[in-house]
Amino acid sequence: MRVVLFLGLFLFFLNCEDKQSKKKDSLKAKDTTETVKQVELKKDDIENNSDVFPVLDTKNAMEFFLVYNTKHKENKVRITTDFGAIDILLFDETKFHRSNFIYLTKQKYFDGTQFFRVINNFMIQGGNGDDMATAIKRRKIGKYLLPRDTNRGFKHDRGTVSMPSSDIENPHKLASPYQFFIVQQKGGAHHLNGDYTVFGKVIKGMDVVDKIASVKTDEADWPLQNIYINNVEILN
Repeated sequence: MRVVLFLGLFLFFLNCEDKQSKKKDSLKAKDTTETVKQVELKKDDIENNSDVFPVLDTKNAMEFFLVYNTKHKENKVRITTDFGAIDILLFDETKFHRSNFIYLTKQKYFDGTQFFRVINNFMIQGGNGDDMATAIKRRKIGKYLLPRDTNRGFKHDRGTVSMPSSDIENPHKLASPYQFFIVQQKGGAHHLNGDYTVFGKVIKGMDVVDKIASVKTDEADWPLQNIYINNVEILN
């Protein structure tokens, strides 16, 4: 009788421990997107430089940056790398792309990302990384695309900053907002005109762009030695 009772109690506690273990397993960090999506897009919050922003998606991004643009008028940034600094002027005419870059800069998104695709005498492409931190930052900010804005008269001259299209196939070449490329090619890369949005230009540091463009790369154009963007900051 005692053996049966003991066995019953043992199974009871074992079952309890098993449930507790499953509970602990279920206490995973809640996806930030689930929490932040509850935040409404409020003009006052954006204009007052609030740190509370909605997770962006392709449906709300345009409205968000339209409002964000009314308050955040900065248009100069500095990209600092181990090769030196690159100063960029962002064009007011491409307001969604300018606002997007300023927003991501203030969110510290670019810090720690890389110039991950380098083709000498063509361009250097940055804003991505092969680490989990970059993926986490993207998840917190949101998954969205921006439309092309190619009718402002800007061409892919040497030193211009443009936004690549998404790696997701889309007929309208919607832009990937987390990445950018700088044209390094002498004489420009005008075959890109009309397909990608030029939204800025290098005003200082093209020698740094040339240094980065000259590094050795693998077959996928990824530099053999990682080229990190240490930080991007707003210039007054």
